[in-house]
Amino acid sequence: MDKKQVYERVGRWYDLLDHFFEVGRYQAIRPLLFENLSGTLLDAGVGTGRNIPFYPTGSTVTGIDLSPAMLRRAKARRAAVGRAVDLREADIRDTGLASEGFDAIVSTFVFCVLDDDQQLPALQELARLVKPGGEIRLLDYRLPQQARRRFIMRYFWGPVAGWLYGAGFDRTPEKHAEAAGLEVVSERFVYRDVIRMLVLRRQ
Repeated sequence: MDKKQVYERVGRWYDLLDHFFEVGRYQAIRPLLFENLSGTLLDAGVGTGRNIPFYPTGSTVTGIDLSPAMLRRAKARRAAVGRAVDLREADIRDTGLASEGFDAIVSTFVFCVLDDDQQLPALQELARLVKPGGEIRLLDYRLPQQARRRFIMRYFWGPVAGWLYGAGFDRTPEKHAEAAGLEVVSERFVYRDVIRMLVLRRQ
């Protein structure tokens, strides 16, 4: 099943399935993605629009997602929040958007869903879309170093996330950065040693 089919299947239930993680983890760390960002922003993999309440005031935001089911939820959230966001159906690997159209790009829990052969094309597309010197901020899961948590994530949460979302916790988009014309600016964990923010910059 391809990724679009996966999220068409779970889109209606995504917020419910993710509720405890959203309340317990994500709400506190989403604002970190937008610290000191302004101007024209792209939310690549906007999903159900959970980032919408945290967009910087005065910024102009476009959100893209592969799944119409997820976008329907995002549009409902956009209306509830009362924020102007241009929401479009698009593949992160080939968006059809204009080159160098964004001051910065954020992507939340998307690259852990992309298979290894999709990582470089996605990064190349984001590099094309961001202005020279602009940042691309990726928020994603990693396998923890602590042995017990690593075992649980690898052998319990990993298979569950793989079945539900096609996700994996061992993705390494940073190894494709140079080939995509990007430099790694920083990497830091924002929730224990399992969720990190990777910051890339167009060279």
